[in-house]
Parts: sequence; structure tokens; C-alpha cells
Amino acid sequence: MRSFLLLFMLLGFSCGQPSSDPAPSTTVPGPPTSAGNAVSFLSLGDSYTIGEGVPEADRWSVQLAQLGQAEGLLKPDIIARTGWTTAELQAAIKAANVQKTYGLVSLLIGVNNQYRGQPLATYRTEFRELLQIVVRLAGNRPGRVLVLSIPDWGQTPYARGYDQARIGAEIDQFNAAAEQECQQAQVAYLAITDLTRAAANDPTQFTSDGLHYSGKHMRQWADQALPVVRTLLR
Repeated sequence: MRSFLLLFMLLGFSCGQPSSDPAPSTTVPGPPTSAGNAVSFLSLGDSYTIGEGVPEADRWSVQLAQLGQAEGLLKPDIIARTGWTTAELQAAIKAANVQKTYGLVSLLIGVNNQYRGQPLATYRTEFRELLQIVVRLAGNRPGRVLVLSIPDWGQTPYARGYDQARIGAEIDQFNAAAEQECQQAQVAYLAITDLTRAAANDPTQFTSDGLHYSGKHMRQWADQALPVVRTLLR
């Protein structure tokens, strides 16, 4: 059975800058290995999952897989695109027609719902639907799903001149809704938003566009995720 790594020519959710990827590309990995304790991994999301502006090895989920090798965690398949909302990610998962199930599935989505001014109620409903899809992709095991909170893009260099307090308050509301839905679904939730706020005055934490996060910064997400994943995989 096949799974899909979908990478597209990307547009930033607020900067409108093109990705470093010159054209759409699709990589179809081979069948999952059954050797030892190998754990297949699917990572879902938007620019923060695709690692806009960084090499593949610097994506947070790829770094997590490297850190989790002792637990058998495999390099992730990725379905993500810069600019996607919850609804667009749902549509992409459906279009990918993923037939296999995974030992671990991560989800990081919602910043574009906030940026586009979509209602919180819409996000909550679509996020709840996404959780149902994601749990199915994890073999109907909610204990094999990890959700990361939405980073606060209002604290990036790019956001200077925006209403940063409003952005932060709205991000908090979206994250609160996501955390509540994760609790209802018995899905692990990892708060990384404070890490993104703490990066505000350190240019090494960002890519050249001043909006997306560097591999150095996303290593912190992977470090925070690793003990959670170890618990999930027991």
C-alpha cells in the first residue's frame, strides 16, 4: 500500500512569498517496514509542518524522527502545505487517499484559520472533524496521535506593524479550543506556543522571511515532543 508525501509550490500565509521549492513534487515512499519495533509516522499540517524555508532535515517532525530512532520511529510521510486551513488539510488528506494506517500521527494546524479571520466556531468544528480523520489514520488509536499548539506568528519579526496583542489573544483562543477537543478525543496535546513567543528577539530562530521558524527553533519542538511520543509508543 502506498502513502504520499505532498509538497507543493508554496505561498506563505501572510507574506505571499514563494517557497524555495521551484515546482510541485510528489514522493511516494515504499511499503512500511515490519522489522523490529519500527513505527510508521505521518505528519500533517501547514507551513510549520512543511518547514517553510528550511532544508528537509530541519523540519520539526523529521528532527523528531531522528531523536526517536531508539523507539523505532521512522522518517515521516508528510501531508502539508503553507497556507492551508483545517478545511484545506481535510481536502488534501481525502485527495491523497491514504490506505495505510500509522503508528504515530502528528497534527499542527490552525494558524491560517486565524490569519484569514475565520470564526473560532468554524475552526473548532473542522478541527474536531480532523481529529476523527487523524485517529482513523492512526488505526483508530487516539493514543497514537499528537497535536501541537499553534505558534504565535504575531511574535515574529515579520509581524512588526501588525496588532500583535490581538493576534496573540486570538491564537490563545484557537489553542484553547484545540486543547479542549483533544481532551474530548483523548488525544495528546503539546503546547509549544510559549516557545515561539520566547523566540521573538532572536533572529536565529527564524528563516530569512522573518515569519517561519528555523531548524534551530523547531528542534525545540522536537525535543518537547520526544518524551510525549515515548509515552504514546509504550
